Amino acid sequence: MQSKIIILDFGSQYTQLIARKVRELNVYCEIHPFNNHPNIDDSVKAVILSGSPFSVRDKSCPTPDLTAIKGKKPLLGICYGAQFLAHNFGGEVAPSAHREYGRANLENIDKTDVLFQNIEDNAQVWMSHADTIVKLPDNFKITANTKSIAVGAFKIENEETYALQFHPEVYHTTQGQTILENFVINVAGADSSWTPVSFIDNSVSELQAKLGDDKVLLGLSGGVDSTVAAVLLDKAIGKNLTCIFVDNGLLRKNEYEEVIESYKGLGLNVIGVNAKDKFYNALKGITDPEKKRKAIGNAFIEVFDIESTKLDSIKWLAQGTIYPDVIESQSVKGPSATIKSHHNVGGLPDYMKLKIVEPLRLLFKDEVRRIGKALNISTQLLARHPFPGPGLGIRIIGEVTEDKVKILQEADDIFISSLKKHNLYGEVWQAATVLLPVQSVGVMGDERTYEKTVVLRAVSSTDGMTADWSHLPHEFLGEVSNNIINRVKGINRVVYDISSKPPATIEWE
Repeated sequence: MQSKIIILDFGSQYTQLIARKVRELNVYCEIHPFNNHPNIDDSVKAVILSGSPFSVRDKSCPTPDLTAIKGKKPLLGICYGAQFLAHNFGGEVAPSAHREYGRANLENIDKTDVLFQNIEDNAQVWMSHADTIVKLPDNFKITANTKSIAVGAFKIENEETYALQFHPEVYHTTQGQTILENFVINVAGADSSWTPVSFIDNSVSELQAKLGDDKVLLGLSGGVDSTVAAVLLDKAIGKNLTCIFVDNGLLRKNEYEEVIESYKGLGLNVIGVNAKDKFYNALKGITDPEKKRKAIGNAFIEVFDIESTKLDSIKWLAQGTIYPDVIESQSVKGPSATIKSHHNVGGLPDYMKLKIVEPLRLLFKDEVRRIGKALNISTQLLARHPFPGPGLGIRIIGEVTEDKVKILQEADDIFISSLKKHNLYGEVWQAATVLLPVQSVGVMGDERTYEKTVVLRAVSSTDGMTADWSHLPHEFLGEVSNNIINRVKGINRVVYDISSKPPATIEWE
């Protein structure tokens, strides 16, 4: 049985970072909404409570049921999680005199506390909270403080329950990984054997047991996720896997032909399908981003349904869903608060009699690449930038038309080709060109123009959950802008997006 750490999410922007830091210890972990977590069985070695934008003093604040956890499993509360433990068990939390946000240094560290083994005096930590713990229950012991707060960390006596007012998962807490390792490995005794090779071995065995002799249809996108999913499934079920690559009319320039060619060397059974018209018709008149995503998702399902009826006895639809897709499609506040829907998350319509299999569902993007490397997939395929399932459909703001797609394909091709030419492609996580529903006045030659605007977007990231805009050289951006305006008819203005995630998202829709 795979041992794991459960992270209960209260809506913090940092929750995914906790999971990443735990997995960097080669320990498997899962994120679950605080109000919908799995049974706490023997496989669960510990539970971590995340931070939250809420205050424990709010009447509607997230309130987890810790009956099966506290005092029975090692428990670590972070920020809101720490305040919840103090507030809910007899302590007092009050508004801070000033919001405590930014760097701080630990003082009076209790070096006998296992969490602070090998932690230096005055270690830098990152604070982000508007409330302060002003009183602890009698059996709670302070294990560290800072100049501004008396309770920087605490432990419940006679329990393996710990709490940190700061965020150990963020980069600015310089020894945060050591603190998490002390909890996950030294306190919880979690098994640090979750590696790419172990994941592949376990996944192949699980897929073989789950699928048996059933036949599986997989929708390839040409991206890293679906490629790794296909090779993993091929390793498990071989000839019972059929892959379909759909030309939805929303791919990058020449991508359909290039991707089909790249799969020939992988030994996969791939069928190409031209379905451009179906997607263009499905998107006609739609401008709302969420409705566009759903329309594209439904069109994919219809194509897969048609193709599956042409093949014998297909019982499963495989998808390259990864963990960020799952996380962004769920919410601790319910479906209304999801960031966005993903067309490969959420099940199939009743008329389609296929079951879903998602071999990468619990992996972050960088983990998918490590799995792909262990599967001997070429670096060229693994190094491809992420590309959204809805494709250029969500990079055209407003209604999608074939003419707009052609304009965007040309501009995007210049941007991506230039990144590769200048050896910048590998320096960014993802690059995109976005076509705006905005026209602006320009001048070409002696004539006035009134044409479209495109946005260049390039970000650096490790898993897509957070991202910083890439500081590309000004000379490079100037060259790309000049080439797009000169070569792509219909565009007379190029701008560069310098927003980070959060507060923005990587895609515009």
